[in-house]
Amino acid sequence: EDVDIPSRRVLITGATGLLGRAVFKEFNENNWNTVGCGYRRAQPRFEHINLLDSIAVHDIIHDFQPHVIVHCAAERRPDVVEGQPDAASQLNVAASANLAKEAAGVGAFLVYISTDYVFDGTSPPYKETDVPNPLNLYGKTKLEGEKAVLENNEETAVLRIPVLYGEVERLEESAVTVMFDKVQFSNKSANMDHWQQRFPTNVKDVAAVCRQLAEKRMLDPSIKGTFHWSGNEQMTKYEMACAIADAFNLPSSHLRPITDSPVVGALRPKNAQLDCSKLEMLGIGQRTPFRAGIKESLWPFLVDKRWRQTVFH
Repeated sequence: EDVDIPSRRVLITGATGLLGRAVFKEFNENNWNTVGCGYRRAQPRFEHINLLDSIAVHDIIHDFQPHVIVHCAAERRPDVVEGQPDAASQLNVAASANLAKEAAGVGAFLVYISTDYVFDGTSPPYKETDVPNPLNLYGKTKLEGEKAVLENNEETAVLRIPVLYGEVERLEESAVTVMFDKVQFSNKSANMDHWQQRFPTNVKDVAAVCRQLAEKRMLDPSIKGTFHWSGNEQMTKYEMACAIADAFNLPSSHLRPITDSPVVGALRPKNAQLDCSKLEMLGIGQRTPFRAGIKESLWPFLVDKRWRQTVFH
């Protein structure tokens, strides 16, 4: 029988990752013909593509002819980037530049996912027009990636976003969810950063923004350039951990706020808050309250579900 395949086509890179899965789902459930590609965890659901293989990238884009490409794939762990600068630069810069070229070749609208870490965090909130000054190599590679995609394809949108959380496969997938074990095991005290101001953002909300941006772009070719999206609840990791404890009726007295700036690992900006008014003026955006989003994300990882069932149901 005839299967009705939607006529709008979108290709998602990094579709196996935390953000990519949410973006894939969002387009797929909203009547887009959606293809996702991944590398390490691709089969069987997604196309297995190494983004550093320019022939493979060329082939999938020319075969599928997407209207939109959402480029989620990146090395996004600042401490890993410091340790593997060449590999990070290959993925965050060179692969992004090539993707932009290939997108231009088929007239596809590319959405390049970037980061609040392009800013040094000294004078928030940051507008799209503010001058970036990344403090760490991760921020530098993402900023170079922004420049590379815009140079190779002026029909690109750069979407800068902050720290993400959402439905994780493993707690380590997000810098927010990774704290859950420290929150749950209250028999030993845990030091929590209470210096860096963060704006935890649900991947479902970013996915909705990507789709809304793509759909607006189909109607209006002036939709391009740089955009910011972020949750609007300002929290340190310590405050997030306390909110998580509260959401699950867990004690938080074992959590210790550390107010000094961290001395190990890559430098982090103190407060890289993004001004999102440009997207808001376009009528684009979605925000899930942190407590609701974090409860939904972490519920499967709650160790002692039995006695807490009564609290929720």
